[in-house]
Amino acid sequence: MAAVPTPNPNGLPQPAAWRTRFRREWREWLLFALFVFPNLFLFGVFNYWPLLYNFYLSFVDWNFIRADILWVGFRNYQRVFSSTKFYEILWNTLVFSVSSFIFTLILGLAIALLLNQRLQGRNLVRAVVFSPTMLSGAAIAVIWTYIFDPRYGLLSEILGFVGLPSPNWLTSTFWAMPALIIVYVWKNMGYSVIIFLAGLQTISKDLYDAARVDGANAWDRFVHVTLPGLRPIVFFLSVTTILQSFQAFDIIRVMTGGGPANATNTLIYHLYELGFVSFNAGQAGVVAVVLFIIMFTLTVIQFRFMDQSEHGER
Repeated sequence: MAAVPTPNPNGLPQPAAWRTRFRREWREWLLFALFVFPNLFLFGVFNYWPLLYNFYLSFVDWNFIRADILWVGFRNYQRVFSSTKFYEILWNTLVFSVSSFIFTLILGLAIALLLNQRLQGRNLVRAVVFSPTMLSGAAIAVIWTYIFDPRYGLLSEILGFVGLPSPNWLTSTFWAMPALIIVYVWKNMGYSVIIFLAGLQTISKDLYDAARVDGANAWDRFVHVTLPGLRPIVFFLSVTTILQSFQAFDIIRVMTGGGPANATNTLIYHLYELGFVSFNAGQAGVVAVVLFIIMFTLTVIQFRFMDQSEHGER
């Protein structure tokens, strides 16, 4: 029988046992690094490096082709922030994102509450509601362009049936933004419906039974049982919906191209115009930095609000 190493008078293991333990732990850390490092390397190359390089581009004058890159400091920021067009585009972005966020969550929750009932054929309806989420945004935009056609479109026929004229949805500075919001909400609403349905099915039926015993009506049960139970779901959808709406590009590109008269131009589309149409890497970098700051700030605010809500419940 092998002798077991005894600790020294200070209670520490013998040097041989300590070296064996150190080798074992070192091998475990090495194995951990071998598995993790490739993922961290790829994550850094495709996420953090473009972010840092874009920040560098916002301080230079470059057209993506010229060999020399001219350092101009904060001149690009001055040009962008002194342009009235930039603030118009910023306002368009906020209108589009906030409206899309509100309607996507409200309609998604309403449809989820309906499809959570015991209705015949609800699984088929769930699949139909979710299907636009799986389709290409460009393809959806092409279809809706024909639907919005004021002469031959389906929407024109429906409005004409009730005696209402069809507006010029995509060529009017007033109606172009609502048209984009309608299409974007229609495409992404199914995702929120499915997530809300998953959340509704996790709420215990005993809570609803107890509320009924206490005399709570349908509205009271919705306010005091359903909404608190869906709070994590609402938080998750708030973050993802806001971030996705700020990055909406394909629908805008196909349907309006940022027009008419910049009525539907958003920060992400303006970034495309500056970078890949005008080949102005510096000002495009400024717009990208602004977009990143806005998205990062909104995410932090949402996380802080969620933390405060959880601490308040406790």
